[in-house]
Amino acid sequence: MYMASPDDQAISTQHIKLLVLDIDGTISGKSNTLSIPVKQAIAAAQARGIHVAIATGRMYRSALRFHQEIGSNLPLAAYQGAWIQDPANQTIHRHLPVAREMAYQLLDYFEQPQWRALLSIHFYINDQLYIRELTRETKIYAQRSGITPIAVGDLRHVLNEYEPTKILALCDDTDAIDQLLGNLRRQYTPAELYLTTSVATFFEATNPSVNKGVAVRYFAEELLGLQRDNVMAIGDNFNDVEMLEYAGIGVAMGNAPKAVQAIAQWIAPNVEKDGAAIAIKKFLLF
Repeated sequence: MYMASPDDQAISTQHIKLLVLDIDGTISGKSNTLSIPVKQAIAAAQARGIHVAIATGRMYRSALRFHQEIGSNLPLAAYQGAWIQDPANQTIHRHLPVAREMAYQLLDYFEQPQWRALLSIHFYINDQLYIRELTRETKIYAQRSGITPIAVGDLRHVLNEYEPTKILALCDDTDAIDQLLGNLRRQYTPAELYLTTSVATFFEATNPSVNKGVAVRYFAEELLGLQRDNVMAIGDNFNDVEMLEYAGIGVAMGNAPKAVQAIAQWIAPNVEKDGAAIAIKKFLLF
């Protein structure tokens, strides 16, 4: 059941011109597909002249089918917004990778004895996934993402030539991921790296100028000439916080962590109950 904020009725919706959606845990659940109610709600919003965009932590190639399915006329913001590309003409509007020096430092940290056996390390370069070895966690990730990882052994080989768009460390032990995030947030300032979790088992690092809030601001202000009051965003995890804070209407899913729900203006039902569709209907299709 959804929860509303005390001033729920006071939220202004009539000027919303841009709707930005996360994918996993927001418009796509266990099925890894869009449900009919979600697709119908998105189409109805577009029919009213509202632009719809996707901002996701996924790889561009992994998120592309969702972008195409909703018929978005805007670029796709992948890798938390580190890679923004327009599928219509293949123009890359923005690409902000992790500095090579930082990537080397993170890799050194991940390969310390207490972490090496726990973590599956992913480096994303040129929209390809590079790994040191194929682990069970990576197999599951690759199957859901629809991509083929490239095993290279020592990841320093690829760092010698390229800077990664994003670095991901996977671990089934959520306490270990929390500890990893805490340790590295003490070691690096927000001016050095953007560190977050997109699900409880994913630690993610990107360029410090990257987050979904920055990506949504780019869509709204630079591409469409809008203001934050013209934006509604829906997300479900810590990597969505900045875009929920930026948007005039920030909606968290019922399956979002409590800390994410706390910064939202409204809490929708969870993803398996088509919460995104319910939020769209409530705020945009009344």
